[in-house]
Amino acid sequence: MTDIGRRRKLGALAGVCIAGALLPGITLGAENVDVLLSLMVAALVVMLLTQLVYVGPSARVPTPALLAFGLAGFVQDSLIWWLLSWLGGKFAELEVEGFGTILLAGLITRVSILAFSLIGTEPTAD
Repeated sequence: MTDIGRRRKLGALAGVCIAGALLPGITLGAENVDVLLSLMVAALVVMLLTQLVYVGPSARVPTPALLAFGLAGFVQDSLIWWLLSWLGGKFAELEVEGFGTILLAGLITRVSILAFSLIGTEPTAD
């Protein structure tokens, strides 16, 4: 696994945790074990789907293309949170209420993934 792949996974994990902590429309459970299980299920689904369907450039691109990739990633993350709102009651005590919460969670997750992707050193060709 490449370093950028690890950073994307860490960004997805951080995005799920931040969205779960900040957004009032996301309920993770009543007890600590339920909260941990809900976060683990949500993070696993987000990390798996963002790795399977990678939305992003493989090299430097002009700004309009970068904005298009960012918008596509935002749509992808919002759709993943929509899936989590449906799956949450079946596998964990995760509840996502409202379309606005889904969009905000997708935005937080995408910004976190992009931020973690930019952190660190770029590989150099020797």
